[in-house]
Amino acid sequence: MTLGLGKLAGIVLGVGLGMTVADASATDLAAFQKKIENYTAKPVFEAPGEPFDAAKCMADKSIMSIPVSTANPFTANIEKAMQAVAKKVGFKFSTWENQGQSSQWVQGMDAALNQKVDLIDLLAGTDPRVLVPQVKAAQDAKIPVIASHYNGIEQSAEVAKTATGDVPIDYKKAGALLADWAITKTEGKLNALVLIATGPLSTDSMVAGIKEEMAQCDECKSTTLNYPVTDWATRITPGVQAALLADPSINYIIVIYDSMTQFVVPAITITGAQDRVKIATFNGTPFVVGMVQKGQVEMDIGENLDWIAHSILDSEMRRICGLSVPKDPKIPFMMFTKDNAMDAGNPPQLSQGYGDAYVDGFAKLWMLK
Repeated sequence: MTLGLGKLAGIVLGVGLGMTVADASATDLAAFQKKIENYTAKPVFEAPGEPFDAAKCMADKSIMSIPVSTANPFTANIEKAMQAVAKKVGFKFSTWENQGQSSQWVQGMDAALNQKVDLIDLLAGTDPRVLVPQVKAAQDAKIPVIASHYNGIEQSAEVAKTATGDVPIDYKKAGALLADWAITKTEGKLNALVLIATGPLSTDSMVAGIKEEMAQCDECKSTTLNYPVTDWATRITPGVQAALLADPSINYIIVIYDSMTQFVVPAITITGAQDRVKIATFNGTPFVVGMVQKGQVEMDIGENLDWIAHSILDSEMRRICGLSVPKDPKIPFMMFTKDNAMDAGNPPQLSQGYGDAYVDGFAKLWMLK
């Protein structure tokens, strides 16, 4: 996606997300508030499709998952949860251990092909665009290759150019909710510094959601800083510090991936901006929910990793079983704030604080009870 360049104190800093736009009013602010109000409560279970006998149709089936990296706690814990789901349903599930190198993904694809699994799952960033020969070989062997938790719902057609299909997440909604929160909290006078990391399709989706909401607020503006993951530890703190000093009117920092916040908070502290600059972010990583508990981050949109695992396998089992595959797997979000962050535990734990409506929901959906 192509966006105009934003500037701060005459220095080009990154991709601009839309500096002004059409009519906002008190009524519009009420609308922004309405968009976020359902996301501070524990999510309810919404079935992504019709019930089916999962144990019966998956009895002799197998899935291999190749995560972006098993060294990443986020993906490692989803893999662990998927293994538990597979055991509960009764099919073979294996994880290809790797440290995020594309050559290791290739090895995983070759192993899955040799083992003649029924489906290959590419989890959370394992990019089918760099595995085209391997994906084709799998498809020629009638093995579907599915990109999961990799792209936004509106990007499914793009993913289908290289993979058999996807299990998307509503990244665009996540981006929109970050903007909605900040617009509401600043009463429509948002001057946001937006931190992104281009490369993943999820970034494009989240940026689109932020941009659309900003376009509905006529006194809102934003500047974007773009840092690849490899530069987070070295460039975020000085970059944010420089931006805050250059523009003292910045009142919010929107961080699209919450692990970046560990480098944002020091910049706010160094510049003495704790009272005027708040942070809204996305992922629900436990250490960041802990920062919400301490008041260092105002809001973190979280995802329940165990729920994600159930939703991914629901979609993939339906595909293996020859059933209709939902376009939206219904993976919910929940906003952690100072009012509910302690529900995640002290210290916060993965998948805690979201309630357990999905456990019984999926059990009934799969006819396990």
